[in-house]
Amino acid sequence: MITRRTLLQSGVALSATLAMPHVARAAGKTLRIAHAANEVHPGHILATSFAEGLEELMPGAFRTQIFPNRQLGGDKQLLEGAVAGTMDVVSVSGVLIPLVTGRQGMNAWQLPFLVRDYDHFGELALGEAGQKIQADLAEAGLIGLATADTGQRHFLSVKKPVSSLPDFAGLKTRIVPVPLHKEIWETVGTEPVGLPYGEVYGALETGVIDAVEINVSSMLGENLWEVGKHFTLTGHYPWHMATLMSQYYWDGLNDEEKAAVTEAGRRSISKTLTYAKEQDLAGRDELKAKGVEIRELTDLPEMRARVAGMTQEWAAKDPLIAGLVAAASQAS
Repeated sequence: MITRRTLLQSGVALSATLAMPHVARAAGKTLRIAHAANEVHPGHILATSFAEGLEELMPGAFRTQIFPNRQLGGDKQLLEGAVAGTMDVVSVSGVLIPLVTGRQGMNAWQLPFLVRDYDHFGELALGEAGQKIQADLAEAGLIGLATADTGQRHFLSVKKPVSSLPDFAGLKTRIVPVPLHKEIWETVGTEPVGLPYGEVYGALETGVIDAVEINVSSMLGENLWEVGKHFTLTGHYPWHMATLMSQYYWDGLNDEEKAAVTEAGRRSISKTLTYAKEQDLAGRDELKAKGVEIRELTDLPEMRARVAGMTQEWAAKDPLIAGLVAAASQAS
């Protein structure tokens, strides 16, 4: 498990070169917010809505600077920087948090077919189970401020359409190289290939991979529609991102400021989910206009059944995961 202490001792901490900020305010404490997404991605909205909420709550108290588009590094670098205290606030893909910190609760959000839709996600994220998962990150030197779904994941293939469960068989499919994703996609029947996000376009174009599980926002933001024309709607899990403040920065705030950043984080969840939901639906029409064929999986219940056993398997690994599983079944 990586902690702030071990990162500082090992010299792994991010040494960021500051670029031109996307948003800046004229007074108050400097607060740098960095993420790897582009400006049309809901992950950017997660960052900007947090900054806007903070300004509404404490006008002029913070001078926010937002660095999108991997300007200060990819998700893993940013997350390590926040743990080490060299980054103030980051918005990163939640799937990497267990890998970097050893805190397993964040895996709960991507158990296959656990979270029904964007509204269900919001209810869980703002509820007790979701808040406990965020609070647990304090053990890794991180203050969890928000967790939001930045786009339900679907399936993009290059050579042939995927219309039914047997079509997944043997497809070299890009995943984030973490145990949960590997197990899911091996169970579905693909051949998972771990690749950095920035390499997906080239790997699809050259045939290194046949497919990628992806959301609409990333299809548009990374121009993946140029190389993949077969998009199958599966909605297998949300792509959750978390806004995290370093413990080092948090410790420098007074009680009023801590209350403001906490509330700004909560407010950013609903705004991001609204944007992501609208983009998911409207973006499909945009993809169709670009020549992408969008289809339903004809035997989606069979896909659900194939991976259903994983929910209890992973719930047994961590009480925080079990808590979200229980809450998901009880939510309206």
